[in-house]
Amino acid sequence: MLNKRACGVLMHISSLPGKTGIGTMGKNAYEFVDYLKSADQKYWQILPVCPTSYGDSPYQSFSTFAGNPYFIDFDFLMEQGFLQKSDYENVNWGGNERYVDYGTLYIERHKVFSIIQKNFNKNIPSDFDSFCAENAFWLEDYSLFMAIKDAHGGIAFDFWEEDIRCRKPDALDAWKKKSAECMQYYKMLQYFFFKQWYALKKYANEKGIQIIGDIPIYVAADSSDVWSNPSQFMLDENYKPIEVAGCPPDGFSADGQLWGNPVYNWEYMKQTDYAWWKKRLEKSMAIYDVIRIDHFRGFDSFYCIPYGSTNAKVGVWRQGPGMDLFNSLKKQFGEMPVIAEDLGFLTDSVKQLLKDSGFPGMKVLQFAFDSRETSDYIPYRYTQNCVVYTGTHDNDTILGWTETAAKKDVENAKEYLRVKENRDVVKEMMIAAISSVANTCILTMQDLIGLGKEARMNIPSTVGNNWKWRATKEQFSEDSRNFLAHFTHLYGRA
Repeated sequence: MLNKRACGVLMHISSLPGKTGIGTMGKNAYEFVDYLKSADQKYWQILPVCPTSYGDSPYQSFSTFAGNPYFIDFDFLMEQGFLQKSDYENVNWGGNERYVDYGTLYIERHKVFSIIQKNFNKNIPSDFDSFCAENAFWLEDYSLFMAIKDAHGGIAFDFWEEDIRCRKPDALDAWKKKSAECMQYYKMLQYFFFKQWYALKKYANEKGIQIIGDIPIYVAADSSDVWSNPSQFMLDENYKPIEVAGCPPDGFSADGQLWGNPVYNWEYMKQTDYAWWKKRLEKSMAIYDVIRIDHFRGFDSFYCIPYGSTNAKVGVWRQGPGMDLFNSLKKQFGEMPVIAEDLGFLTDSVKQLLKDSGFPGMKVLQFAFDSRETSDYIPYRYTQNCVVYTGTHDNDTILGWTETAAKKDVENAKEYLRVKENRDVVKEMMIAAISSVANTCILTMQDLIGLGKEARMNIPSTVGNNWKWRATKEQFSEDSRNFLAHFTHLYGRA
């Protein structure tokens, strides 16, 4: 799938235009597919579609298997009789259509969801029970987890009472009985999410558009994944992490990065022939056409920090599963459509793992012009088996980069791209990516629109002002469409 020259666009569902506070799987998503099709694109890349938790990050979710209810489109449910337009049309979804107001969204969306549930209970769809049965391996625990969380005011599960935190059978039975209605609420939201998701994916596929999805290597500490599968993680007898994930101090951070995710018990996972990972990949391959796995180097070795540490200064590197995991996965699934996020400092063993896996790695053009050293991200060093990006969700836009990067780096980019003005870097960097030998090229919608740092999606290691950017309908212009189509054809990606 990734061995032919092709091009695509990165834009998360949350960034789509719309009138209910956040992008949804509604009409605007279908119109975006049409936009990609008319520009002869082959890929639509998105971020994880899981429910977001604290900090609104799609990389910290309450479940790696569930879908984000925020993306459910109300117009479609209105057409099916589960809502009236007045239930959501006059709601104040936030003061700026260019940004998501997550605080308002949390309050107002659940008010509308409650109306949906009342109408749902009057006329439960005939395929709801079969949906629940097919997804029972994760849906039962997820819906119970969310119901218990609601009853505890949203606090993390490691602060719950010991009997339910540690999943004592009597406590589980008691909570299931008193939470039946709330569990159905969360099951209903998942039913509607996946109904709309698979309809959108079918439409995209019929238009020749493949969806590249994203799965983080780790799951959130406060998630149904950890609570319901404690043996898969390094936890103590009280279900609290022994060690958590992060990165050691480096030239960018004196304290390192403390992510806080529980690390995997790879020894146990190997004994079970990686059954949990197989379920995760099976679900992901049903949701997406291609999977980008974040932090690929963690499969080779991973940095562990004692639980309770306030920074990442004290930690140890531990050995990951390496090719043993991927050999087991390939034995079950065959050749998998995977992109390996191999950014950052890579040891020889990580490079060897990437080579042995056969997965394409990533090249980010914004990293190509480092004035301190020759970069592997410069296009003349690419091989065909890679995916080139101008930037990812963690990067500034190209225009923003020209304003915030080291002056010498920007001058290097101008010289390489043969331009004099910062604004001209935007177009020429995208053309450099499209014209490279990399089989796959992904551009960001912000760069195609020509936006600056105001449209940046995420600043790593910060909380509170990320994941908010949205496009407006007017920004999907003929100019950007024609630019994409022209250079996609010119450089043999159509």
